[in-house]
Amino acid sequence: MIKDQFVRAGRAILSCLGTALLLAAMLVRLAAPASAASLVQITNFGNNPSNLLMHIYVPDNHPARPAILVAVHYCGGSGPVFFSGTEFARLADRFGFIVIYPTVTRSSKCFDVYTQQALHRDGGSDPVGIKAMVDWTVANRNGDPSRVYVSGASSGAMMTNVLLGDYPDVFKAGAAFSGVPATCFATTPPNEWNSDCAGGNIIKTAQQWGDAARGMDPGYTGPRPRMQLWHGAADTTLRFPNFGEEIKQWTNVAGLSQTPSFTDSPQSGWTRTRYGGTGTQAQVEGVSLQNVGHTLPMPGMAAMAISFFGLDGTSPPPPPAGEVRAVGAGRCLDVPGATTATGTQLQIWDCHGGTNQVWTRTAAGTLTVYSGGNLRCLDASGHGTANGTPVIIWTCTGQTNQQWNVNANGTITGVQSGLCLDVSAASTANGAKVQLWSCTGAGNQQWQLG
Repeated sequence: MIKDQFVRAGRAILSCLGTALLLAAMLVRLAAPASAASLVQITNFGNNPSNLLMHIYVPDNHPARPAILVAVHYCGGSGPVFFSGTEFARLADRFGFIVIYPTVTRSSKCFDVYTQQALHRDGGSDPVGIKAMVDWTVANRNGDPSRVYVSGASSGAMMTNVLLGDYPDVFKAGAAFSGVPATCFATTPPNEWNSDCAGGNIIKTAQQWGDAARGMDPGYTGPRPRMQLWHGAADTTLRFPNFGEEIKQWTNVAGLSQTPSFTDSPQSGWTRTRYGGTGTQAQVEGVSLQNVGHTLPMPGMAAMAISFFGLDGTSPPPPPAGEVRAVGAGRCLDVPGATTATGTQLQIWDCHGGTNQVWTRTAAGTLTVYSGGNLRCLDASGHGTANGTPVIIWTCTGQTNQQWNVNANGTITGVQSGLCLDVSAASTANGAKVQLWSCTGAGNQQWQLG
């Protein structure tokens, strides 16, 4: 009985969504410029407990550290079909970001958004494999780990919700086209179809939905991803009440009111609400569409998702310059005595805004101080990869011991070592030395830029 419901729903998704996406692909291809870039399959990309396939699209022109978008297909689809049938790759050509296309290999071609393994960080199943794809892209295609996004349709939209719950430190934002809240599809025993959730019959308070998402990674206390939500009011596969439940979930996760900060109608029959801000990149944005079924995204919508992510520029945003504040100590990353001598170990000191405390994060992943002939880079001394390696200033070389990942959870990790920027002995005193150490998530490894 349940399997029959699933099959009927899958056919409905394919007949409606597939037709719309293929039509969109035809229109996009007619307008797209010629490109040498192609979709490439990657094997052996890391931990992959559910045997997902990985395809990646790297545009011909991109910055040194391109952003990463994970584009997640619908039930019955695949990564290559989603590549051909949506506008994300053509937008990547224009704006220079990488697109990862996961593919489900189980017979239903639906993502696991229903087992307890999938609904907990590193619990197993599809989310672990997708996270491994992101890690592979950071390591092997120089993707920017601080600009990772996810978008999907139907089953892929449900996975978008799940990934933001499982890995809030990995994904900066998501855009879900016709989905359901994270954990809504959970079944005991595990079953791919949840009629109550699909029918819009699971109604909870905002606090309950927020607690469910927070419980997917209970140890996380850092910034939360932004979320854009799309839903057709005439959707009969994943019914429209799920849209309101998603808004409850992600506004509560962000600590926001259920009252919109902004409401408008960007097109006839559309209602757009924003929460936690009025601009294009508000914390939560919802777009509902009258008389529209389970056929999203339609042409032009992917571009609105890319704008929500902040990826619709021809180059990355200007590198931010400012203080790097040690959260645990309330003091700033400081070059002692404002010296420019290479090999000087860094310390923390009262923040004063001097040139020896103003750091610039570059597109190449370096953190620089001073300028001109005195330009210096944050450097792991001697290419060290051991706990206690001094963090120093040195002439900029572009090598991996001078490349740093600024992570959503507040840590700064060395690309070469994988270790965290650390205030020695968790000291809060002026003059405390800065070093590399295994990441613990403690306050002496938390940093705030700007």
